[in-house]
Amino acid sequence: MDESGAQVVIDEGGMGIIKISGDVVKIIAGLAATEIPGIAAMSGGLVGGIAEKLGRKNLSKGVKADVGEKEATIEMNVIIEYGSQIHKVAKEIQAKVKASVEDMTGLKVLSVNVNVQGVSFPMDKEEN
Repeated sequence: MDESGAQVVIDEGGMGIIKISGDVVKIIAGLAATEIPGIAAMSGGLVGGIAEKLGRKNLSKGVKADVGEKEATIEMNVIIEYGSQIHKVAKEIQAKVKASVEDMTGLKVLSVNVNVQGVSFPMDKEEN
């Protein structure tokens, strides 16, 4: 499997080749996760933080995707809002990300691993 931005060939039908970038899978997964109530933010590394400070929103922040020819494994790093039931939010992330990636790309998602990196308190949002 390949975590880089390499393109994955989905279909080699009679009309031509369909290729999907691994970065596209990460963006789909990141956007799907942020739609879940209880998610305060995606937790990215130093590079993601620098990109946001430069004014670019990193839509794949906190997401790693290993993409093969017909399947994908996704890992998400998230920050949960204080008061949310962590296990329920994580299960919802898994279901939403799996469904979104499979529906939009045709890839089979083998797993969605959710790493809770922190908890956001109401005063944290006001400071940002």
